[in-house]
Amino acid sequence: MTELLPDRVIDEARFRRALGLHAAGVVVVTAASGDGPAGLTATSFSSVSLSPPLVSFYVARTSTTWPSMGDAGRFAVNILASAQADLAARFAQRGVDRFAAPTGWRPDADGTPLLDGVCAHLLCALHATLDLGDHTLVVGRVTGISIRESGRPLLYHRGRFGDFRPQGR
Repeated sequence: MTELLPDRVIDEARFRRALGLHAAGVVVVTAASGDGPAGLTATSFSSVSLSPPLVSFYVARTSTTWPSMGDAGRFAVNILASAQADLAARFAQRGVDRFAAPTGWRPDADGTPLLDGVCAHLLCALHATLDLGDHTLVVGRVTGISIRESGRPLLYHRGRFGDFRPQGR
């Protein structure tokens, strides 16, 4: 059995640098809020369960975008393609109209914004949220899927965007 060590003060910059060594996929989560379309970039996206189909991501508790998105009860996870680094950066910025040109998008039947040119869309109903540290875990139940097979995913590593290059076969 592993012995638990006492709490230690972990240097935040060093912790962030270590986490930056983990390459992560990039998504933009979008919703139709009461104020119009809303969205944010997330690199913490993950599958949770196949049955029922659940996915998750984390959002900073200081986010000014998430509260109205969460109130919508529905959202889309837009899995970005490798050529969409500018789109990821745009949805990570504050104080800009993220849905203005050059952002291409359309609403689905429920009004949820779907971004153009992504690898896939996962339509979700809000399943659960849980505050953990300085972030909120958001879990969505997948209610619809559209896939564009030809795209390579956008990745985030060491504070920069890049793409995936398969090795071997």
